[in-house]
Amino acid sequence: MSYIVDNFPFLTPYETPFYFILLAIFLLPLILMSLRGKRVMWYQNIVTLLFLWMGFAGPNIKQGISLIIYIIWQCLLTAWYFNYRKEKNKSLVFYLTVFLSILPMVLIKLEPFVVSTTIFGFLGYSYLTFKSVQVIMEMRDGILKDYKLSNYIQFLIFFPTISSGPIDRYRRFTKDLETPPTKDKYIEFLGKGIHFIFLGFLYKFILGYFLGSQLLPLVQQMALSKSGVFLGTIGYMYVYSLYLFFDFAGYSLFAVGTSYLMGYDTPINFNKPFLSQNIKDFWNRWHMSLSFWFRDYVYMRLMFTLLKKKVFKSRIVASNIGYFALFLLMGVWHGLEWHYIVYGLYHASLICINDAWLRYKKKHKEKLPSNRATKALSIFITFNAVCFSFLIFSGFIDVLIKHFTSI
Repeated sequence: MSYIVDNFPFLTPYETPFYFILLAIFLLPLILMSLRGKRVMWYQNIVTLLFLWMGFAGPNIKQGISLIIYIIWQCLLTAWYFNYRKEKNKSLVFYLTVFLSILPMVLIKLEPFVVSTTIFGFLGYSYLTFKSVQVIMEMRDGILKDYKLSNYIQFLIFFPTISSGPIDRYRRFTKDLETPPTKDKYIEFLGKGIHFIFLGFLYKFILGYFLGSQLLPLVQQMALSKSGVFLGTIGYMYVYSLYLFFDFAGYSLFAVGTSYLMGYDTPINFNKPFLSQNIKDFWNRWHMSLSFWFRDYVYMRLMFTLLKKKVFKSRIVASNIGYFALFLLMGVWHGLEWHYIVYGLYHASLICINDAWLRYKKKHKEKLPSNRATKALSIFITFNAVCFSFLIFSGFIDVLIKHFTSI
């Protein structure tokens, strides 16, 4: 409690019970009005500004200033491009606009290599960039025919999801924004919202806490001893993978649950990913809003360009090149450390191998068995392949190398 008092009003989203107490207090009027089929935007705006202030005030005041500058930049950029797109559609202008949109994110990513402390970075900048680029691309395609600056700002600063997603789609969000749910629909939302928040408590504060704070240090200590390095590393791989899921999925459940309480049908981010039967199935279940964003706005566009310009004669070759470009980009987005890049290339390799296997299965489907045992084996292989990727992602291999080379 003393930590909260000393640091108030700064509170990291969804990190302390006090944050949820404040959330319940300030969302209660919104809930009561939504039960009457109404949305009070002026009050929602006050609540949004209040929680953004709590997240970006105090020791994070520099982040708050950076957030304001960033929003102004993206608003000017998207408003200008929307007006430009009404009359013209030159590719060079489009690519330049996308580049200018992602430029702040690139600069923030490169910042640690120039200065020791973050100056311009702020919580959730990557997710806001994905939202902005999405809007620009849909303007380019002619899909987004209606653009309101006020709606766009609401879309960017929607506080339940601003820090780490899920990454919503502009047209879906504005539909909810402009059309509040009916009383019956909101009652359904309310039930889902409460369920997701309590499930998030189980995931993040019970399972995630036990795995991350209690069990992970034990297996890490075992791995750093000469006698237990193998078993300890295997244990770290599994414990870290489960911790990563429960911690992140719990956080996402809080964001989705809070969105439902506010009357917004924000998409879910995880769907039992460790029950995936292959690596493609995994990416359709893990951090879904991010993987779908990369699929729709990077991979599909790259494939369209490669096939249209006939860069490769084989569609399979083009597809594999697309996967490596996609996951290399995803790895670099996480960071410029070697383990993030290897993580991306590893997943690209898995998907290419998986595609080759699926083609082989299709060709020899009469000779290959398909039953519960083969399904269970597929889940087992995929789970272990994914857990190994998270071991790479964690950077723990680097820790092991440095530890044993220094002895």
